[in-house]
Amino acid sequence: MKKVLAVILGGGKGTRLFPLTKDRSKPAVPFFGKYRIIDFPLSNCLNSELRKIFVLTQYASMSLNNHLARTYALDPFSEGFVNVLAAEQTLESPEWYQGTADAVRQNLKHFAPHDPDHVLILSGDQLYRMDYRKLLAFHKDQGADITVMALPVEEEKASAFGLLKVDAENRIAEFKEKPRGEALRSMSIEDEILRRNGIEPAGKKYLASMGIYLFNYPTLEKLVEDTSRVDFGKEIIPDSIPRHRVAAYVFDGYWEDIGTIGSFYQAHMDLTEPEAPFEFYLPHAPIFTHARYLPPSKIFECSVRESILSDGCIAAGSDIVHSVIGVRSIIRRGSKIERSIVMGADHYVTAEERKQDLERGRLALGIGRNCTIRKAIIDKNARIGDDVKILNE
Repeated sequence: MKKVLAVILGGGKGTRLFPLTKDRSKPAVPFFGKYRIIDFPLSNCLNSELRKIFVLTQYASMSLNNHLARTYALDPFSEGFVNVLAAEQTLESPEWYQGTADAVRQNLKHFAPHDPDHVLILSGDQLYRMDYRKLLAFHKDQGADITVMALPVEEEKASAFGLLKVDAENRIAEFKEKPRGEALRSMSIEDEILRRNGIEPAGKKYLASMGIYLFNYPTLEKLVEDTSRVDFGKEIIPDSIPRHRVAAYVFDGYWEDIGTIGSFYQAHMDLTEPEAPFEFYLPHAPIFTHARYLPPSKIFECSVRESILSDGCIAAGSDIVHSVIGVRSIIRRGSKIERSIVMGADHYVTAEERKQDLERGRLALGIGRNCTIRKAIIDKNARIGDDVKILNE
């Protein structure tokens, strides 16, 4: 893995995840109480012994930059790094990133000094666990120029993805971006293809591109030379299939694109289930995040069921059901939180600050008394007064 360079794409405006992306990029959105979304691809890299990592950012990147700087300072005696490459205007590239391929093209000058054999292109807003060493081994065994990670999906989900058609050797023969109707049905695959990859079909008739690509570095350099092609999924990958060996690595684990409010909310609800689809408790593959050194949570006379409580919370006389409660959350007496995400706070309020807030008529940080919050997402540092009902009916 020493000759593999990871490039994590920081995302655009994240309009589908608005308003959580009003002041931050998608990868910086808080997730599951104590993490940021970008912690998942970064943790996959570190757990795969991949230590040379660039994060390409453009939109509302301050929150993301701060998180990366505070969290991912690698051993100075190793060759590892997690470096941010912010979009910049230069004489050679006077415009901001126009797409995923254009973002990589504009930063080749930063990749070349590391003399990589391979470049792994990752998305910064996906939830999954993957050992990229297995992907690299597959790529080499296939003699591939490009390997695309693919996920088996059912027909009702297929039209939301770019779909792959593969041959008996897992070489991609055809790629269609979000096809519908007859074009969609023409992309169905045989059950035997999945079984050959150790996967039972279970009604999954299509292979969807996960937006994760492993390139031989010389191939990548050549493919992004044409400045008219700005996107990997829409242009680079489809155009490469006739001229290069493009393979599909079939992934059968839990994977979720959490780029919309709906998928973001549902992923949280799924993870509060007793048999959650994603395992956080694997000692050999932890999910890393910022170490805050917070005290344990204090819970007084509360009922808590099927919920996740993060560090440093204070809850008194409350009912918390099927919810995710983020760091430093304060939930006051008589309140009920049901099927909700409470992201918590970036800081505690001191007694003096509470006094000043009271004098100014400002609400206290956290959730007040006798509130009912149901099916809601409460962003960080929210101030909710007493007797408030947010019911999402």
